[in-house]
Amino acid sequence: MRLGLFTPVFGKLMFDELLAELKRYPLITRLELGCGGWPGSSHIDPKVLLASKDSVREYRERLDGAGLSISALSCHGNPLHPNETIARRDDAVFEQTLQLAEVLGVNTVVTFSGCPGGAPGDETPNWITAAWPPEYSDALEWQWNERLVPYWQVAERHAADRGVRVALEAHPGFCVYNPESMLQLREATGKNLGINLDPSHLWWQGIDIPAAINVLGEAIFHVHAKDVALNAERVSQNGVLDTKSYARMRERSWLFRSVGWGHGELEWKAIVSALRLAGYDDTLSIEHEDALASIHEGLSSAIGFLSRVLLQEPPVEAWWT
Repeated sequence: MRLGLFTPVFGKLMFDELLAELKRYPLITRLELGCGGWPGSSHIDPKVLLASKDSVREYRERLDGAGLSISALSCHGNPLHPNETIARRDDAVFEQTLQLAEVLGVNTVVTFSGCPGGAPGDETPNWITAAWPPEYSDALEWQWNERLVPYWQVAERHAADRGVRVALEAHPGFCVYNPESMLQLREATGKNLGINLDPSHLWWQGIDIPAAINVLGEAIFHVHAKDVALNAERVSQNGVLDTKSYARMRERSWLFRSVGWGHGELEWKAIVSALRLAGYDDTLSIEHEDALASIHEGLSSAIGFLSRVLLQEPPVEAWWT
């Protein structure tokens, strides 16, 4: 496995500045680059690269010269948004990112599944978390049958035609938010649709990460390294569903943390071991979203922690059997 970085953490830096900054973190060898949508596109200009083969060659040479390669291109958005203007915009960004992945020879694009409204005419996305009252079940069925599955049936085939896999980040607020919903959509579409496994979004839901990895198996296309810390007192009072602003840190049931500040080495070693057993031996892409630490301190801490956890060499044959 190799250590990577999801680059929006340095979204205020231009590409050259990013390369200079990353010299401080020599263990980072893989980049997950934002290409639009919520991650932005500070470190790559899809339109320029798609317009010029020379620009593609120059971009790759600069990465190679810095000892870096690309693990994935990311364009998290909501192409199923009930506002057609937003849906078309995010779908266009997704399509552009697929084109760029093909040109750059990157085999994975990360995004969200999206979330539509609950019925025709809705203007706001509706993430449904309960089966009752019965209107919710009806709305969920409509979302999947009329919006989610038709969109991803087409998108999955389109990505496959370009030689690119789509890794959906299972994230509450969207139709795919846990292993079950991920595998349900994959079954309805195709094997070119998989998951960007981010433990932080699963832990606070009460999901055991090695168990999730075991059931997801070959559907794991990309992995984020991000932690979460639960406030036991708040959880005991209010549960884990928490709509308070992330700025109200002391009041929330959980907070995103740098890797190692929510869960310990034993838990992360179990994750790494489960990933290898599942056949995933690729990038752990650090996503730093820790408001209690500076970027440098939080990122340095995560890198140091993961350097003790990663299995970086190939496994051996069991000579003792």
